[in-house]
Amino acid sequence: MNRPTLADALLRDAPLSRNILLLVGLVGTLVLVMLGMRHPPVLWLLLLTVPLLIIGAIDLFQTHHSLRRNYPVSARFRWFFEWLRPFLRSYIVESDLDGRPYSHDERALVYARAKSDEATHPFGTELDVYSDEYEWLAHSIAPSRTARRDTRVTVGTEQCARPYAAARLNISAMSFGALGANAIEALNLGAKLGGFYHDTGEGGLSPYHLKHGGDVVWEIGSGYFGCRDKDGHFDPGHFKDRASLDAVKMTEIKLSQGAKPGHGGLLPGPKVTAEIARTRDVAEGQDCLSPAYHSAFSTPIELVEFAARMRELSGGKPVGIKLCIGYPHELFAVVKAMIETGIYIDFIVIDGAEGGTGAAPMELSDRVGMPLREGLILARNALVGTHLKGKIKLVASGKVYSGASLAMNAALGADWCNAARAFMFSLGCVQSMRCHTDTCPTGVATQSPARQRGLVIPEKAQRVAHFQKATLDALHDIVVAAGLQSPDEFTPDGLRQRINAAEMRSIDEIYSFVEPGELLEGCRDPRLAAWWRMARADSFARAL
Repeated sequence: MNRPTLADALLRDAPLSRNILLLVGLVGTLVLVMLGMRHPPVLWLLLLTVPLLIIGAIDLFQTHHSLRRNYPVSARFRWFFEWLRPFLRSYIVESDLDGRPYSHDERALVYARAKSDEATHPFGTELDVYSDEYEWLAHSIAPSRTARRDTRVTVGTEQCARPYAAARLNISAMSFGALGANAIEALNLGAKLGGFYHDTGEGGLSPYHLKHGGDVVWEIGSGYFGCRDKDGHFDPGHFKDRASLDAVKMTEIKLSQGAKPGHGGLLPGPKVTAEIARTRDVAEGQDCLSPAYHSAFSTPIELVEFAARMRELSGGKPVGIKLCIGYPHELFAVVKAMIETGIYIDFIVIDGAEGGTGAAPMELSDRVGMPLREGLILARNALVGTHLKGKIKLVASGKVYSGASLAMNAALGADWCNAARAFMFSLGCVQSMRCHTDTCPTGVATQSPARQRGLVIPEKAQRVAHFQKATLDALHDIVVAAGLQSPDEFTPDGLRQRINAAEMRSIDEIYSFVEPGELLEGCRDPRLAAWWRMARADSFARAL
């Protein structure tokens, strides 16, 4: 085997290769400054600036890094400090004020997988396994030898004429308008390359969702963007025309969002360009409001009837609902409405209160809405307890970024997961927290053409696809380790949580998990039984 050259080593060491030009440039500049001290000031200035200009030109025209394209030279300091991070790591651990050990950064994991970098970790677990927050998945002494790698989920009840085979991890709802055109294109092309779907968010079905032919789930919110009349109400004809497109595989009714449940949404006027206005059927340059409530229905029965109407208008494609759970009896009311009418929704997406957003009032983001774990278990009980689990698919959305989070959600009843934040990281998001200002430095959450230039679509699309595949590969490894055949076989007793330093329990010892049909036949858990009695098919109000 030939010994690798220095060039090969630099190419393998991505952080070093990113910084080598900066280091050479800085050293060269210092040398030239020392030489230039003996020459006239003009020559001294040229000797100082030429190396930086060369580096800046390289940054400006390279296609791999958004920040370097948008901020030549200066952005390299970020890569430089990332390169230094491992050397400072022991100091950071020892200096942690609360004594907790250093934990892996989820963003770093996504970046590594998106760029196909090695995501293994030396020296083993660095989490405190005796912390009250520690949880883990059980593994088998006899790992599986025949576990299937690419398992998909068939979505659609018997009332659905065109079922869809969903991947285990898909792109969650992020609207055109909140994200720029290049980001939407890169996500959709990545979905096309990887064979998974891209949820449009409630901002409408834009040309950028359709340009590359990736599978699309069209989310319809309370603003009915892209399918509304002049008064902002649902327009069946407009919806039918767009929902019938081949790229649209499913439609989804957004009831609430985890990060701002019950609040609706607002796209500030400066971000409402002519293109966004056309996509959403709204006025250019004016604040674009999604009301907190729907005008197309007001009761559980009206909701399922509206879903059936959408399914018919789309040509028989699956239709689902997305919500962050608040009052448990309201979800049970939707289930009762399905039972009483015989109309079934094809899938339910549970969005956890910990989910992300471009902007939300702090009070709603921090203190309103049910976290994903509790919401997912409640939805699982609602479906299992009425013999609907399996017929109606259950989806988890909220801080999903790893194979472990996919497996844990599967153990709680999720058939697949959606992720938003993780896919933004794969595009290059650095969490600058400027999503609502239209000044996103990486070109992800902005309508500024100059800033979007930094996001090169083919390059980022590959990263989107790489991240999704690597995460599913990690899920497969966990399935094998657990001795199972597919993620469908994860169960609550295989998910464990530490209660205190001396006690651990399986999740089904902490939360109630009902047996099939138990809600209909008499529930043992008094809280679930009370919520079921409160639920009314004809109203979201509590039964007296």
